[in-house]
Amino acid sequence: MKNAIKLFEHQKIRTKWNEDEEKWYFSIVDIVAILTEQVDFQTARKYWNKLSQRLKEEGSEVVTNCHRLKLLASDGKLRETDCADTEQLLRLIQSIPSKKAEPFKMWLAEVGNERIDEMSDPELTIDRAMKTYLQKGYSKDWINQRLKTIEVRKELTDEWNRVGINKQNDYAILTNEITKAWSGKTIKDYKQFKGLKKENLRDNMTNIELVLNMLAEAATKEISEKEDPSNFDESKDIAKEGGATAKVAKDRIEKRLGEKVVTKKNAEEIHFKDKNKIEHKE
Repeated sequence: MKNAIKLFEHQKIRTKWNEDEEKWYFSIVDIVAILTEQVDFQTARKYWNKLSQRLKEEGSEVVTNCHRLKLLASDGKLRETDCADTEQLLRLIQSIPSKKAEPFKMWLAEVGNERIDEMSDPELTIDRAMKTYLQKGYSKDWINQRLKTIEVRKELTDEWNRVGINKQNDYAILTNEITKAWSGKTIKDYKQFKGLKKENLRDNMTNIELVLNMLAEAATKEISEKEDPSNFDESKDIAKEGGATAKVAKDRIEKRLGEKVVTKKNAEEIHFKDKNKIEHKE
């Protein structure tokens, strides 16, 4: 399954995509919070607890069929969360008096169609990503670079799948080894260095940081194809070697420029600071 965040009227809903079933699962508490217009998460959870109890007493199978999936919680940890697929949610919505019920049904249909369309035409994924970054205020040059990193990343994960690595936790370990090898920082340290919490690290990199990270992942993929590792430890060594390749380039660039290229700057400082000043003056 793949974690994701979907937006409904600017409010976040945690989701997971099940590759085998080819369907989305949605956090029920997040949806209850929106439909009941609850700002406080705990209040929404209590509402859901009472609703689920009532539905059980009525003999409804909706609650019984709900899944407990690990989603990212507000404290940054993966915690088991009640989730439902589109069909189950549509049935749950009937039990929640809300003026947002109909718009929410349309939103669910749209989310499902987007994923189906993207599976048949991957270019749509790129188009949507481009629009999202433009709306956030990123420059076109940076966006083009960022989209290229997505392509390279996909090629790397495909290679890991080929050699038998397909768990998200293993991906995270290998990615951490690559990042540490070229930047000198673990992903956690890198994010702290930039003052980030839940934000995506790559979305807060400069062009040169993106290029170096992409080089590290591309090198890892090429080495893996050449050496054809037979176990996780061998892939881990290759990840370190791929990262070390990019470190050579980083060190040479830093020596020539006379400054560090792994910077504390995040997206706000890289892309939006000057723009905000201009808007403020206007």
